[in-house]
Amino acid sequence: MKLIRYGEPDQEKTGVVLNDVYYDTAGFGEDYNEKFFATDGLQRLQRYLDENEGKLQRIPEGARLGSAIARPSKLVCIGLNYADHAKETNAKVPEEPIIFFKATSALCGPNDAVVIPRGAEKLDWEVELGVVIGKKASYVSEEEALGYVAGYVLHNDYSERGFQLERGGQWVKGKSNDTFAPVGPFLATPDELGDIDNLRLWLTVNGETMQKGSTSNLIFKIPFLVSYLSQFMTLLPGDLITTGTPAGVGLGMQPPVYLKPGDVVELGIDGLGSSRQEVKAYAAD
Repeated sequence: MKLIRYGEPDQEKTGVVLNDVYYDTAGFGEDYNEKFFATDGLQRLQRYLDENEGKLQRIPEGARLGSAIARPSKLVCIGLNYADHAKETNAKVPEEPIIFFKATSALCGPNDAVVIPRGAEKLDWEVELGVVIGKKASYVSEEEALGYVAGYVLHNDYSERGFQLERGGQWVKGKSNDTFAPVGPFLATPDELGDIDNLRLWLTVNGETMQKGSTSNLIFKIPFLVSYLSQFMTLLPGDLITTGTPAGVGLGMQPPVYLKPGDVVELGIDGLGSSRQEVKAYAAD
């Protein structure tokens, strides 16, 4: 199953993708949020689809897509989870996962513009595989961890490197500006993806390939990450874990390269579609 949300910001309706066609499921009456995932929402949605086969309305062509999930309780990020990325940023390969948070207010649609924050000069890109939690997880074993996963999403973990690395404190300051977490175009349930340890990731800027990687190169695999995080916090249904990025970020180039207004970033992961963000300068309302 592939889940989408569409419509104007903060007014998104729900939908699904069936045979590459986008259909409205607003009649189902629920958003794709914590309550939905906690109450067997995927199974109930499937029953709704079966009962309404042939009756669903197509979503209008060109409709804006919102974040594939409603705002979760947490957006948990894993840093330096690809050895090649750690190397390019002159960082030591971690012995345990590096964990930081990204404000959930950064969530936006997969094709929304990314806005350079006020006073920012070092906006960077990071294509990442996101893991959506399907049920409450606390002290979960690695062997049972995938049973707690509702699905997967494409995520661009935008970073303002000056805010992240030069302003003291934690990375969260460089990760949390509005528009810094485009998610989607859709959430794919695990049966849609096949081998999650062998998914191709890519990202281009203005048509030039910057990142090419594979989840086969993750230092800490998804079952380990879900289990590991659940030792330190309760993961709630709908929470998003974003699992790190391969080499090819602007920070790692010599000299570093950062995004400027008018640039176009495109990215994708096998089985999870692609997204596109145009870079815009901050403008006061």
